[in-house]
Amino acid sequence: MSDHIETITRVRGALGQVIRGKEEAIDRVLIAVLAGGHVLLEDVPGVGKTTLAKSLARTLGLDFARVQFTPDLLPTDILGMNVLDPRDGSFAFHPGPIFTHLLLADEINRASPRTQSALLEAMNEGQVTLDSETRALPQPFFVVATQNPVDYQGTYPLPEAQLDRFLLRVSLGYPEAGDELDILFDRQRDDPLASLEPALDATALLDLQRAVREVTVTRDVGRYLLGIVHATRAHPDLDMGASPRAALALFRACQARALLDGRDWAGPGDVQAMAGPVLEHRMMLSPGARYGGSSAAKVLSDSLSDSQVPM
Repeated sequence: MSDHIETITRVRGALGQVIRGKEEAIDRVLIAVLAGGHVLLEDVPGVGKTTLAKSLARTLGLDFARVQFTPDLLPTDILGMNVLDPRDGSFAFHPGPIFTHLLLADEINRASPRTQSALLEAMNEGQVTLDSETRALPQPFFVVATQNPVDYQGTYPLPEAQLDRFLLRVSLGYPEAGDELDILFDRQRDDPLASLEPALDATALLDLQRAVREVTVTRDVGRYLLGIVHATRAHPDLDMGASPRAALALFRACQARALLDGRDWAGPGDVQAMAGPVLEHRMMLSPGARYGGSSAAKVLSDSLSDSQVPM
């Protein structure tokens, strides 16, 4: 455990040198990585979403690819394609940018639903099927997607099936005045991202992910977690509550949060801390609740209040 804590501390410190004053957001992204899940970074332009994704890949020693999602982007632009060799009439597969460790899907909601759907199999099963042939993706594999929550011009809202594949939704927010001053002078001559050194590699990260699965969760805590999930399904303001995949995502996020905190056990506090980032983006409000001023955060607050905390 001490080796894991030392490694995590190095990663946190390296990311904190580039993304100033956003320790909670950094921790949430690391929780998703340790849990083996994908992250949706949702925030206004210019707050560091792309920089965080690049810094994460470099700090973790991972291969990185970026795809700028646009309305004319095609699935083959992401997945790759079989290309005909005119010399002998054979086909050779040319892999797309998805064949990497960390894929940045920048402004994911600007691509058509057809193109967005190209990520579904990869995000859920770690593989890609093209022309009836299935190819495994490198491991570990993560999608970090960004979207702007205020600009809806020319965008396609992510369907529920896509949202359900993101372990966490994370917002960065504007920096505090002191942190923003540090950002100005950090970049006075050079970009700190350029001097970022890997704190571990893909093999070490896989070891950390295995360690997450060894974190102890009692059945009482598991029942508490499921009580919250089931309460969302029965809430009158929702047309769709949290899925079984959401329950498993919350379970794994709690384990990852415990390891990030240097513990080999997860408790009710981890469930309460991770319920919002894991569950809120998966809930579908009914039209009446939406126009009546309700929100996913309020529904989740109700669900937490209705669930008895284990002793």
